Amino acid sequence: MTHAAYLTAAAMDRRLGDPEDAGRLFSYARCAALDEREEFPLEICRELDLLGLPAHYVPAAYGGTLDSYEQVLQLMRAVARRDLTVAIAHGKTFLGAVSVWVGGSREQAVELAGAVLDGAVVSWGLTEREHGSDLLAGEVRAARTADGYLVNGEKWLINNANRGRLICLLARTADEGGARDFSLLMIDKQRLSPPAHRPLPAVRLHGIRGADISGAAFTDAEVPAAALVGAEGSGTETVLKSLQLTRILCASLSLGAADNALDLAAGFALERESYGRRLVELPQTRRMLGESYADMLLAEAVTLVSGRSIHALTGELAVVSAVTKYFVPTLVDEVITRLGTVLGARSLLADGTHRHGRFQKVQRDHRIVGIFDGNTLVNLHALINQFPLLARQLKRRTVDAAGLAGATDLAAPLPGFDRDRLSLLPRTGSSLLQALADGVEELTALTADGTVPASLVRRAQAVRAAVDGLAVELAAHRPTPVEVPAAAFALAERYAAGYAASAAIHLWLRNRAAAREPGPEAGPRADGLRADGLWADGLWLEAALARVLDRLAPGRPDPQDDVLDRLVPFLTEQLRAGTLPSLLHYPLVKGAA
Repeated sequence: MTHAAYLTAAAMDRRLGDPEDAGRLFSYARCAALDEREEFPLEICRELDLLGLPAHYVPAAYGGTLDSYEQVLQLMRAVARRDLTVAIAHGKTFLGAVSVWVGGSREQAVELAGAVLDGAVVSWGLTEREHGSDLLAGEVRAARTADGYLVNGEKWLINNANRGRLICLLARTADEGGARDFSLLMIDKQRLSPPAHRPLPAVRLHGIRGADISGAAFTDAEVPAAALVGAEGSGTETVLKSLQLTRILCASLSLGAADNALDLAAGFALERESYGRRLVELPQTRRMLGESYADMLLAEAVTLVSGRSIHALTGELAVVSAVTKYFVPTLVDEVITRLGTVLGARSLLADGTHRHGRFQKVQRDHRIVGIFDGNTLVNLHALINQFPLLARQLKRRTVDAAGLAGATDLAAPLPGFDRDRLSLLPRTGSSLLQALADGVEELTALTADGTVPASLVRRAQAVRAAVDGLAVELAAHRPTPVEVPAAAFALAERYAAGYAASAAIHLWLRNRAAAREPGPEAGPRADGLRADGLWADGLWLEAALARVLDRLAPGRPDPQDDVLDRLVPFLTEQLRAGTLPSLLHYPLVKGAA
């Protein structure tokens, strides 16, 4: 099954060339060398500029090509698959600019769009050394003057703080003791005198060693009134709404990292012999590969649906973004750790000893994704704060039917993104989770004609049973201002797992017919497999639900359960066919290792 967003990303991949070719600018070998030297990937970022990637950060309304966030997701996944450092370094410009797309005036947006399209790097100055994720404790101050603002203070651990020409700065403009104390300023550092702005040194990192993670200090920096983004006092609200977009886009970084790790581990298992057999033929290895592939497909399903929800379920993004940012990076961290076991000692090798040390690099690099734009606890806490509202809507089974269809049907045209529909409170909860029971009932009806096996329906019903009591438990939670009980975090994790299961179910239901239609990728294989076989009888969905159930009710693997074993041949076939191990068709540009 083909999809336009995947084809766009594959086209850029082809223009970048084979990453296995050390002679290419954006190759695994070059990225490994830059990482070893802790050097910023400047030339690679310039190549991405020449290929037009910055235009995908700019909404079409302002002269860019951004009209579908699912397209940006797949483009960034393609870059992250080659190197997370490059994806994080280049993609930060979108994060720096997004507050203007969300809260700025049209005049500001047009001006910023021109700068980004001309190659300007934009950073996002939110965090401070002493306060971390606690944005409301920020001390950087912007005092109003006759002509604008006088800015003083330091922002720290800011991506591209040194290399960025522009910085979108969250600063204190009042002292009333609340969220309205903060405003956003888009500051052009080129217009500041040297004493007014001082770059802070880049910090050394365990992962993404070549990235510019540094800071900026301001001393009586005179900033014009036109730099104010939105109304004074709206900074916190704009940041929180912007994070609803960026947290979902962070899933692309995790998917790219998982693509890389799975390629390395599965490729090794196909080539390596142990005890007279290929590693992939050994039961324990097959189990780990099956679990990892199923987790990957589940993460991909969540990302696809959440990315489309930016357009189709915009008012629910407060919950969608928190779930996605918690669930996908957490799941991928587990996948990478498991695949390291498949590789054994080779997972630790650096330099050119084994595949340019790619595995240990991706393992190091990905750990930071869970920290970006609110760490795991921050996102789970965001869900916990919404428990009363989520409980009510889950009990009512409220569903935005049109929005749900748009989010899950890959053939459905997406509405344009409407920033005015962003809300800090998801008043309708999560249509996706609230439609879980409907999806299970629809699956159950498909057993009558043998469309899906009874085992798939049993798993779907088990997920539903595990989630059924959530509404009551969420409603019973009593908010606490400081010490949140561990049980509340466990509830939030269950909520996220239920969302993931429903995303997978509805994605399969809405696209199963199209996935079975003959296409350029759907011919018979030498071993009798078909590329559409993942979809035909719900195999990938059953495997994904098995993985969700393992999170909801962890237990020892059942030796009689072969769903993960049945999944592995499709993984190996996609690798041998030169396509991305994925739910959808994506031809890779890849030579021999």
